[in-house]
Amino acid sequence: MAERVRRFVNERIIPLEAELAANPQLIAELSQQARAEGLWGSFYPQARGSLREYLAIAEQEGRSEYAPAIFGDDATLDLHMLSRHASEAVRQRFLEPLASGSIVSSYGMSEPDSIGSIPATITSHAELIDGQWRLNGRKWFICRAERAALVTVVARTADGLSMFLVPTDAPGFRVVRPLSILGRFSGQGELAFEDVTVAPSHVLGQPGQGLALMQERLGLGRILRSVHWLGLAQRCFDLMCARIHSGRGQQARLADKQLVRLRVFNVYQAIASARALLQDAAAKRDAGVDNSVEVNIAKVAASQALSVAADSAIQIMGAEGLSEWSPLPGIYSTARTTHILDGTDDALISAVGRQLLDNCGEGGLDFDRPSGRSRARG
Repeated sequence: MAERVRRFVNERIIPLEAELAANPQLIAELSQQARAEGLWGSFYPQARGSLREYLAIAEQEGRSEYAPAIFGDDATLDLHMLSRHASEAVRQRFLEPLASGSIVSSYGMSEPDSIGSIPATITSHAELIDGQWRLNGRKWFICRAERAALVTVVARTADGLSMFLVPTDAPGFRVVRPLSILGRFSGQGELAFEDVTVAPSHVLGQPGQGLALMQERLGLGRILRSVHWLGLAQRCFDLMCARIHSGRGQQARLADKQLVRLRVFNVYQAIASARALLQDAAAKRDAGVDNSVEVNIAKVAASQALSVAADSAIQIMGAEGLSEWSPLPGIYSTARTTHILDGTDDALISAVGRQLLDNCGEGGLDFDRPSGRSRARG
């Protein structure tokens, strides 16, 4: 399956990348082609197989920035959360359209006036008035902001943080503006919720469970995002090696230069190390073992692998690697964002360091279970 996905990305998606950003119809056509070949929607909550087994497929799905959307991966997290925690009414209304790709969803946590790594600073709030929730607040840098039919919103309630499933046709919902990332528009936007009425059936889980649900979503989301980054990193490695072995590379005797060999070594080591860490994190999730340390270390490692791979590929290709003839400028921009997405590297490193110190007693740390005790997953 991974080989089939890799061929589809290389032969169908990559040659059209320059057109895909401004052509959603072309993305839809490629999705239909992926469906026809049995490559669409390969990991949803109801799918068979383990997360660890899926990583080989997901890595190939990540070889293009556009491929996850084409293969239906954007719905995975919401399908997981809705299937586990949504009411029957919500599941009946949204699960099938999400799974079929007829609608897309988004997730609203980050805010203009809060600190993303500190959930306690979230200011969006909801009050229960006459049996209905009334939601107010703003969210920004939200993926698929202008296309989503459903937004999962994290907001403060009397019981703590809660999650609300807000249809985007609800009165009071508004897309404020699109937001660029390093000068590129890729579907991110700012959303406003002004006295939006939310039925009790559209609370995810129970009121006050928001923090636990955020951690569950982030744990799976970081693994899935990180393995896509490894796909991009391997593509950079392939581009770098292709240039080294090309006629121009042979003319410059690139393969004979020690610093070139060092770059090849460093990129391969970074990718292989991050892949092993992700496999470990996924295996522990499959086994129901607390894997918070493993997930966070793997996320940071994957981010670093993509950054060193993109930088090295550009350095080997020279000026051409900076030009519009190469995919590397876009990948390089994406690589920089990975150090912030799904938890900044600085915050994760600090949190993991504290957790390791807490779990490391006089007898030392159990490296097989650095996160601590085993935890059953429902």
